[in-house]
Amino acid sequence: MVNSAAVLGVAAIALGLVLTPGPNMLYLVSRSITQGRRAGLISLAGVAFGFLCYLAAAILGISALFSAVPQAYTALKLVGACYLGWLAWQALKPGGTAIFARDQSEHGAVRTDSSRKLFLMGLTTNLLNPKIAILYLALIPQFVHPAAGSVWLQSLLLGGVQITVALTLNAVIVCLAGSVAVFLSDRPTWARAQKLLMGTVLGGLAVHLAVD
Repeated sequence: MVNSAAVLGVAAIALGLVLTPGPNMLYLVSRSITQGRRAGLISLAGVAFGFLCYLAAAILGISALFSAVPQAYTALKLVGACYLGWLAWQALKPGGTAIFARDQSEHGAVRTDSSRKLFLMGLTTNLLNPKIAILYLALIPQFVHPAAGSVWLQSLLLGGVQITVALTLNAVIVCLAGSVAVFLSDRPTWARAQKLLMGTVLGGLAVHLAVD
């Protein structure tokens, strides 16, 4: 039903998108560095569910609203920019604790957020990026051929290819980034530099998303 050329085309584009730094990658890397691989992988599960939500919306035609009503896209984009800006402020405000800061108990052990919170933050980060919906609307139809069978099933399969590539590469990135947590734990100077870097990048992403 879906030919190999379509699968390879979607996979290649998905690979390029994963390797392009964005809100999802930044959140996952930051969470993995500061709280370990398990936290990064749970956050990735939230991101994955966000992909599924947008894919389902695209297949059902709901996300076509973004194309028909530009104001809806702009509104959600600005909400996403505000969210990233809030994360940046939490990291950079004087005397504040970064949203990605390593949280240690009185015994020195790293204390992570609950699985529910990690999952929801991953989901929120993805859902507040409406470009994902536009991606599905713009990308998948180019590889769907009505004569080859069910359009919705082809769309689902091709969306599955994109999600599989994204999750596989992000999981590798999460696992590699998680190993940095041990390095940072005994080096407070590096931890402060990481806080400044992440806050600055988050703020930059917020401005970019708002004016793009």
